[in-house]
Amino acid sequence: MIRVNGLALGLDFTGEDLLRAAAKKLRLPVSAVKDLRLVKKSVDARKKTDVHFVCSAELSIDGSESRILSRLRDRNVLPVTPYHYQLPQGAAPEVPPVVVGFGPAGMFAGLVLAQCGQRPVIIERGQPVEERERSVQAFWKEGRLDPESNVQFGEGGAGAFSDGKLTTGTGDSRIRKVLEELAAAGAPQEILVDAKPHIGTDRLPGVVKNIREQIIALGGQVRFSTKLVGLREKNGWLTGLELEGPGGVEWLPCRQAVLAVGHSARDVFALLDSLGLPMEPKAFSVGVRIEHPASLINRAQYGSFAGHPALGAADYKLHRRLPNGRGGYTFCMCPGGTVTGAASEPGGVVTNGMSPWARDGENSNSALLVGVGPEDFGAEGPLAGVEFQRSIEQAAFRLGGGAYLAPAQRTADFLEGRPTTAFGGVLPTYQPGVAMGEIAPCLPAFVVESLRQALPELGRQLKDFDHGDSVLTAPETRSSSPVRVLRDESLQCPALGGLYPCGEGAGYAGGIVSAAVDGIRAAEAVVNGHCIG
Repeated sequence: MIRVNGLALGLDFTGEDLLRAAAKKLRLPVSAVKDLRLVKKSVDARKKTDVHFVCSAELSIDGSESRILSRLRDRNVLPVTPYHYQLPQGAAPEVPPVVVGFGPAGMFAGLVLAQCGQRPVIIERGQPVEERERSVQAFWKEGRLDPESNVQFGEGGAGAFSDGKLTTGTGDSRIRKVLEELAAAGAPQEILVDAKPHIGTDRLPGVVKNIREQIIALGGQVRFSTKLVGLREKNGWLTGLELEGPGGVEWLPCRQAVLAVGHSARDVFALLDSLGLPMEPKAFSVGVRIEHPASLINRAQYGSFAGHPALGAADYKLHRRLPNGRGGYTFCMCPGGTVTGAASEPGGVVTNGMSPWARDGENSNSALLVGVGPEDFGAEGPLAGVEFQRSIEQAAFRLGGGAYLAPAQRTADFLEGRPTTAFGGVLPTYQPGVAMGEIAPCLPAFVVESLRQALPELGRQLKDFDHGDSVLTAPETRSSSPVRVLRDESLQCPALGGLYPCGEGAGYAGGIVSAAVDGIRAAEAVVNGHCIG
């Protein structure tokens, strides 16, 4: 097979256009190209007068492929071997491995373990995704928070109520395994081709449910409303887990446990700290959600091509080094989406963003963040970042007047330091609702200063990003885990053999795909027998 990259095609290109472009790149007649398929598609919007797609295709040809490659000597034409993930090989242990948490990391750890015949037991503190959706809607519409089943906790993890973005900066080959499994479970097939793939909040629940059913069909178990409350060990090796579920507290024999609890499992972090397991505070980011009209972002990114059906809602990714020495950047951008309540503890306000597959909402939003580190937390110890997050969330709850209303302010008012008394051309979408006024009182002063510096800087990078009527909703505090649970080269906790911290919660991932990849790596380590002592 040959891969041809860098094929520039119009927004309305057809399969015939792709064929002709590939043949031209190879300097071959169209008739010589066989088995052509599109494998990657991205938007090139650098010139607003010429917005187009850049595509890659894989194909075979009549004749000697090596001769063609030698003749062309083109870095955009190269040989390719079809991807195939090789499952690790290992006998099923007498005591099945346990996966703690059923977000992306736990889900893919459990899936690979099940595919290897390991019969994993997966425990999830929250509810199945169908029931979890009802809990989340009750919070968004009525302000009734279930601390065990919410945007952070439950089947699918925090990613189940997001844009379902599948982008990552890592180059791990396992990414393809993740995408193929998601597509096989019902995700749109476009995720296998799009350079910036996403699933959408409306389609994610069905995908998650299908993966769960596959794990069960392969001999695994998934136990909901069951959380980890204790660990048992002997001679430095894991021997059991204390679980709390519908039937009360029980001890489950366990020699191998993948710890994939997500970035908001603060009680689990406290448990690990109380047991003296090695952890450290980790840098993360805090800030706000910023909303613009989707049409404004579309025009800024696509110019006169904005609104073309092949493009959909535009995204962006912005970053600037600020005059005060900190970094200000956008994260988790949700085109045509909404801002949502994402609290997991009573008495705290947390914001997040999500988009449906169609990305057809009136507004677009993203996190607007400032990096923070242990030097900012005002305390020592592994859990200092957790307390830093919590203090902001509780301050926002008080500022919003309770009932989980989020403080919200027009950008122009925020920059001028005056309360908002009326919204302009952008109405906030946050549920359960907003408290109009000021956002600064719930944020650390250095974060406020940094956001005020970042907005005009980013406005020069993306036209009208700092538009006066855009809306800031506070706070965004759960951008990533505030702790890192240390592990060694075998991916185990160095103080407790058989415990495999992984994913975003343990501090080794940042998003659905990277967390899923880390879960696969943990499953491989379990199957390969690193925990045998």
